[in-house]
Amino acid sequence: MATLDRHHIPLGVFYALATTVVASTAAATVKYISAEGLSPWLIVWVQYGLCTLLLLPWLCRHGPRALATQRPLLHTVRSLGGWLGFTCYYLALPHIPLVDATLLRSAAPLWVPLVVLVGMQQRIPAVRWIALLGGFLGVLLILRPGQDGIHGGHLLGVIAGLALAVSMATTRALSTSEPANRVLFYYFGISFVASTPMGLAHLQPVSPQALAGMTYVGLSIFVTMVLYTRAYSHAPTTLIAPLSYAAVPVAGLLDWWLWRQLPDGVALAGVALVMASGVLAVLVGQLRSGPETPERPRSDH
Repeated sequence: MATLDRHHIPLGVFYALATTVVASTAAATVKYISAEGLSPWLIVWVQYGLCTLLLLPWLCRHGPRALATQRPLLHTVRSLGGWLGFTCYYLALPHIPLVDATLLRSAAPLWVPLVVLVGMQQRIPAVRWIALLGGFLGVLLILRPGQDGIHGGHLLGVIAGLALAVSMATTRALSTSEPANRVLFYYFGISFVASTPMGLAHLQPVSPQALAGMTYVGLSIFVTMVLYTRAYSHAPTTLIAPLSYAAVPVAGLLDWWLWRQLPDGVALAGVALVMASGVLAVLVGQLRSGPETPERPRSDH
């Protein structure tokens, strides 16, 4: 894929912010149609079915050889991590504020070093432990465990972030040898198969409004992938990656506009701490990797 001009910073920022808007509005759509009685399990199943169908033309053009891989286990782990992340995220949305669910899922970059430590036995630099501990404290401020325990929706949000971290770590490992479309096809196909039992178990009549919402949610993955790719083509990672946390205030605005929900002071402190720790983790990771060079876009969903 040709690399675009990497020095058009305003355009890169625009694409990055557009990515967060599309992703946040898709999450708000899931929350809205779930509140109307549509099962999140069905939404996940339709999402991955639609995404798999959209990649079939690519498979038809290149044939089955395009799927030949020597890393099937890594594809499976990456795919199930992404599937579990989206599934837990969608299951959490009907039960907790959108901003809480978005923030807990967006904490994934903080958990990546733990995934790398446990799954790949790689050492975590001391400065990343600082970011990890800061993010963990921020998550605790949001969860606020007490005598009544932690809300199940918040636990689902934490699992969504951890699962997304697995997906991100394994996607980076796959990107050294696997083309992006192959990674995506395995991701969508395996996720569709994993979603099928619960999707079929929750089949129900769907109104035209809900069908339009599910279609938008499914297409949003492709739209965000295109915007995400263009953002990184125009601006450096040190600028674009932290902008992913713009999804949190966007989710807060949607929470206020659609559901009249606003986080209290303690929750806002937790949000600020997680966002600051996440930005620190991104910047430290980029500085340790050295000067940026044009790279193949990743598919961290």
